[in-house]
Amino acid sequence: MSTSQLVAQHLPFLRRYARALSGSQSAGDAYVTALLETLIADPGTLDRTIDPRVALYSLLTRLWDSVALNAQVDALPAPLQGERRLSHITPVVRQAFLLVSLEGFSEEEAAGILDIDVPTLRNLVEDAGRELAAEIATDVLIIEDEPFIALDLEGLVEGLGHRVTGIARTHTEAVDLARRKAPGLILADIQLADGSSGLDAVNELIEKTEVPVIFITAYPERFLTGVRPEPAFLIAKPFQPSTVAAVISQALFFERRARPREQRATA
Repeated sequence: MSTSQLVAQHLPFLRRYARALSGSQSAGDAYVTALLETLIADPGTLDRTIDPRVALYSLLTRLWDSVALNAQVDALPAPLQGERRLSHITPVVRQAFLLVSLEGFSEEEAAGILDIDVPTLRNLVEDAGRELAAEIATDVLIIEDEPFIALDLEGLVEGLGHRVTGIARTHTEAVDLARRKAPGLILADIQLADGSSGLDAVNELIEKTEVPVIFITAYPERFLTGVRPEPAFLIAKPFQPSTVAAVISQALFFERRARPREQRATA
């Protein structure tokens, strides 16, 4: 595939990332234009020994770090709520967060793009969670029947600046806790202690209120079958704390729910 074909394939996503990174459509497009001009002048600038998408984002990152367009702004309609939140995150943390949460790169790929190691990338993503929490701290309900996992999640959530309203071990407890204090986010296991389903509990809760939900399960393959509906946010056990932090930030940042509303009745 030619360089121009590679770029054309990924151009919409490069523009999306550059706009989110710079906070401005014109500044974002200016970075992508600089990338195109660089490739026209010297096609060898694109590293052909690695995944083409990773290579393009790596080149865009080098341009972001070296070209003084960061402060450019333009007259656009009022930014979306997520864009306003993003503007408060420091630049390198913003890069790590967007590469993992918006662009869907693996930790290894995102670390390669930023030319850092994976532990540093994880620290940056956790920093993003803390910086976002300072803007959007919320009440979190944990539905988890394993005490040690529940305590780990509680510590992680509180470390990000959020508040845990309670830990439920069963469907009934989850519904009762949510009635007492409406959560702004739910972390839910799928198989609970009494044989009840965290998925059923969540379905009951989100019939009454709109709230982002993250499912945490040892059996993700049962729910990622390609048959709809599927959970929008799903974390496999055992999990990395940085993964949970990134997904919490993503769920709150984009304010996405467990599933599209029209599909809930068929869950």
